[in-house]
Amino acid sequence: MTRADVNKTIWTSAAKGAVLPLAILLLVMFMMVPVPAMLLDIGFIANIMISLAVLMVALNATKPLDFSSFPTVLLFATLLRLSLNVASTRVVLVNGHTGSDAAGHVIEAFGNFLIGGDYVVGLFVFSILMIINLVVITKGAGRVSEVSARFTLDAMPGKQMAIDADLNAGLLTAEEAKARRQEVATEADFYGSMDGASKFVKGDAVAGILVLVINIVGGIILGVVSHGLDLSQAAQTYVLLAIGDALVAQIPALLLSIAAASIVTRVTSNHDLSGQISEQFGVGRAWVPVAGILAFLSILPGMPHGIMMPAAALAGFIAWRLRRNARKAAQAPVEEVVVENPAHIEWSDVSDGAVLGLEIGYGLINLVDERKEAPLIGRITGIRRQLSRELGFVVPMIRVKDNLALGPNQYRITIAGVVVGEDEIWPDDLLALDSGDLTQIVEGRAAKDPTFGLDAVWINPVQRSEAVVAGYTVVDPSTVVATHLNHLIMQNGAELFGMDEAKKLLDTLKEVAPQLAEGLTPQPLTLAQVTALCRNLLAEGIPLKDFRRIAEAMVDSARPDMNLDMLTEAVRQRIGSLIIQTIVPVKMPLPVITLDGELEGLLAQAMRVAGDAQHPIEPALGQRLIEQVSEAARPLMAQARNFAIVTSPIARRALARLFRPHLPETPVLSFLEIPDGKPVEVVAVVGNESRINRVERLEAA
Repeated sequence: MTRADVNKTIWTSAAKGAVLPLAILLLVMFMMVPVPAMLLDIGFIANIMISLAVLMVALNATKPLDFSSFPTVLLFATLLRLSLNVASTRVVLVNGHTGSDAAGHVIEAFGNFLIGGDYVVGLFVFSILMIINLVVITKGAGRVSEVSARFTLDAMPGKQMAIDADLNAGLLTAEEAKARRQEVATEADFYGSMDGASKFVKGDAVAGILVLVINIVGGIILGVVSHGLDLSQAAQTYVLLAIGDALVAQIPALLLSIAAASIVTRVTSNHDLSGQISEQFGVGRAWVPVAGILAFLSILPGMPHGIMMPAAALAGFIAWRLRRNARKAAQAPVEEVVVENPAHIEWSDVSDGAVLGLEIGYGLINLVDERKEAPLIGRITGIRRQLSRELGFVVPMIRVKDNLALGPNQYRITIAGVVVGEDEIWPDDLLALDSGDLTQIVEGRAAKDPTFGLDAVWINPVQRSEAVVAGYTVVDPSTVVATHLNHLIMQNGAELFGMDEAKKLLDTLKEVAPQLAEGLTPQPLTLAQVTALCRNLLAEGIPLKDFRRIAEAMVDSARPDMNLDMLTEAVRQRIGSLIIQTIVPVKMPLPVITLDGELEGLLAQAMRVAGDAQHPIEPALGQRLIEQVSEAARPLMAQARNFAIVTSPIARRALARLFRPHLPETPVLSFLEIPDGKPVEVVAVVGNESRINRVERLEAA
């Protein structure tokens, strides 16, 4: 960019920034300084032009926020009109005795042409315009603005929660969520401003009446007293000027009132107002009864047959044309039907390659119908994106299909052909989750949240505001299914990881750390061993996001005499800091439940006796451990605190397998997996004689 271009850009920006201050100074000048009639004419024409431009922009907006500056524009347009009224009143009262052109040609034209020079007619015309503007348009627009502002503010918490739910489900990025929150805040500000801006229009209409009265009364008094005119001559002169002045101001005011009403009554659409109306009126069956009724009225005695018969014919032609266009649009080219050979069987007929599956009843088809924007499909795509980032590998495609064996509102989630979750939802209702701090109970269909087992009720959408105020967390059916699916995939990440995923991880590692990838496989570990190690880590909730660090731990820990379980434990000890950061933030102490020394001794002895047994812990002891650890964990779970169970390295794997069905979200760590500098908060010590010694810190909490 040349220096001349830079200077031009600077001057252009400065000129744009100076427009509004200059306009405000002009308004002050009109109010305070006497202005010539020619400048008044320019101001009146500019006022009409601005009002028409505002109306056209309002009619072409596809949604109200497309014209978010309207309240401010309305304020300045109203001030311009009032300043012109002040200036014209001064000119009318000072120079009105000189003739009908004393206040400029625009007021003269409105006084003579529009009302025919008869001030009585002008008074009636002005009164009718005032009634239309003040009583009908302004009052209605003000009421709509008030109601819209109230409902928009009431709906803000629900909209914010919906944005948070979409962000958590992975449907939105952080930037998109920020933009949507900004849009919600802007919408609330807009309708609140429109509620106040409607008062400008109403006040402007009232001011127009007062200015008219002042012009008439003051003009007649000045004409008779100061200029020696008789009463009828003064009335004829000043009333015509006052009416012309009032009409010049009232017509732009009427245009702005129409613009305000069209903005606040707009419904968000992909079309502007004219396109939306033409689309909705373009239904042939709506015009058929119109043509029939007009034709019937035209044959009645005394009716204007010459006007009503052509109107009926026009309505009939419109109906015929619209119906013909609809039939053409509905006709689709006939596709050639290929008859399949019943004796021919493909592999796809007997196998399903999709690892992840979502089966739905026929009552839930609308949730995946592309013609209805398929809300569930969009959420599933977001879930795959988010889980792929969290788990460290690409989550397979999720196949959605209908299953007539299910109930109409049932759904079923499968992983590798195994059903891992199923429940029932109501597609036309909303699920209100009991947050545990309710101010009142909302009536509905009792249910349980399929993901976390919380108490909930299915409610009608009209009860949403009531439920939010009562303290419920309200979610839509697609969010219920998406959250359940997200939870089950996280729990079963190991079932989704195979040799193909391991190979892709290794290929990616070769691009960033080729020597490390070469030192990992095929020696000392084969691809199958790498896959099995990764599956073991995923099964215990350890993501593969930092695979380079995990690969380094595999290389350092691999020994020829190690079996897979021993190798997994060795890798876990090397990546202890990665495991800890999935539980608590870096600067927070790690809350742990530990076992006392006597119990640790019993477990170590059981490990040595059992050897490589899958379940080395004696059943009675195992049951007692589950009961005591569950009791110790209950306060922590009630406070929604993350914690870990810490034990000796020899017992860690057996205890992890023991506690997983009962405390699936709780990691079991060994002492060696906790970094030396990590602070630890012992919240409970479990003993083998059914005793639980709690730390004073937990009791205080």
